[in-house]
Amino acid sequence: MKKLVSMAAALCLTGLGGAGATATEKAMAGAQVDPFWRNASIYFLLPDRFANGDPGNDRAYGRKDDAELLRGFAGGDLRGLLDKLETGYFRDLGVTALWMSPVVLNHTGPVTKRDPLWPAAWVRTTPVCDWNNFAGNVHCALTSNLPDIRTGSEQPVDLPPHLLAKWRREGRLQREQRELDAFFARTGYPRAPKYYIVKWLTDWVREYGVNGFRVDTAKHVEPEIWAVLKREASLALAQWKADNPDKKLDDRSFFMLGEVYHFGVDDFGPTKGRVYDFGDRQVDFFAYGFDSLINMGFAQHAAQSPQAIFSRYSSALHGGALDGLGVLNYLGSHDDHHSFDRERKQPRAAALKLMLAPGAAQIYYGDEIARPMIVKNAGGDASMRSLMNWQDLERKTTQALLDHWRKLGQFRRANLALGAGEHSKLADQPYTFSRTLEGEPPVLVALGVETGKKSLPVYGLFADGTLLKDYYSGTESPVVQGRVHFDTDSDLLLLGVTPERE
Repeated sequence: MKKLVSMAAALCLTGLGGAGATATEKAMAGAQVDPFWRNASIYFLLPDRFANGDPGNDRAYGRKDDAELLRGFAGGDLRGLLDKLETGYFRDLGVTALWMSPVVLNHTGPVTKRDPLWPAAWVRTTPVCDWNNFAGNVHCALTSNLPDIRTGSEQPVDLPPHLLAKWRREGRLQREQRELDAFFARTGYPRAPKYYIVKWLTDWVREYGVNGFRVDTAKHVEPEIWAVLKREASLALAQWKADNPDKKLDDRSFFMLGEVYHFGVDDFGPTKGRVYDFGDRQVDFFAYGFDSLINMGFAQHAAQSPQAIFSRYSSALHGGALDGLGVLNYLGSHDDHHSFDRERKQPRAAALKLMLAPGAAQIYYGDEIARPMIVKNAGGDASMRSLMNWQDLERKTTQALLDHWRKLGQFRRANLALGAGEHSKLADQPYTFSRTLEGEPPVLVALGVETGKKSLPVYGLFADGTLLKDYYSGTESPVVQGRVHFDTDSDLLLLGVTPERE
């Protein structure tokens, strides 16, 4: 909730489902996060920069082509996203969830002639955050021109006049008021700003079946409201699934992913285990509704060797401070100046580290085809939001890189143990490791094997006669006397039990 509305950066995810225990109760009970999410491949995209499916709407709402480089609208739209979805682009990449930037404003500002300042009972513009302690992160405004919702207030407020006028113009004033009356009567919450916003956000869930939120700037809001949002979103999703049994994808619970800036695995930044340290207050965001947090440390850890990363993360996620919880690793993002390999000098190695690492993986749009992250004359973080470089697929090298990502993604998607399982190094040369997860088939990975004919022991992971598939080459081999034999032109093996054929 700084801005709560930024949670409408909705994850358009594969299915999630019903209500149940609160996040705090789950944390106290030691419940583990669904392995599906601990192994997920989440594709993060900015629709405006991804694909232009309808050039006719490029100048909607009076837009002009007069902004600084990469600071204005570029024409991408939901039609372009749907086109790629319908042609199987994400399926081929092994993606299990989509996360997109909001299709509405992130917060109530900035203040412009078109978007006036909300009433003082709703927002504050001072003091500006100084980041020194809990209050300096939460009870403040990020900047003087980004009005901050008064999320700490429990005082009832009236709806802003300009919002009432908008609803009246659109012919939905009475319906909106009836829904608000019903929400506050059911919940008993005071009509404070944060509860209005919880209602409006969960409307996306109740109306469209949105099954997860990626919460922006989560640490800049009182953590208690996140648990409220999670509870209400869970109820809304359960209602949607009950009303739409033919449309639901599965029975998973509502998923909530948080961005807590500087949170990371293995005491990265102000992180102490699973707790974020503000200096004068420590907050466990996992106890306030979050199933997973973005791992801000991976972009820097990615410079290390695969074994250093994999063993470090596995220790934290299995028996360590983050045991059974979810983290989302990433190489680059829209605003992280420390993104790994921004010059795209080692895109294949970067893909291997991200997609084979314990935890879930965030693919930032264009990682898979080396979209430029440094654009000449683009100021600040605009370079990291460049247009998707579809034209580069005419190059064989780009096609080969995309194929590399697809193979890694399909391997991850087919094997929950890869991201959610426990890591064990089995050999140094070739570098070989396994991942095991109770109730799931294990996986065996070897990097740096000989090209051509090769033989690999299975280290007791699979019984003789088991048919294993190499997800990189697509070929198969039975286990014979504890070994498998392949003849491929690649230097790696991604081995899992061959899926049952229909």
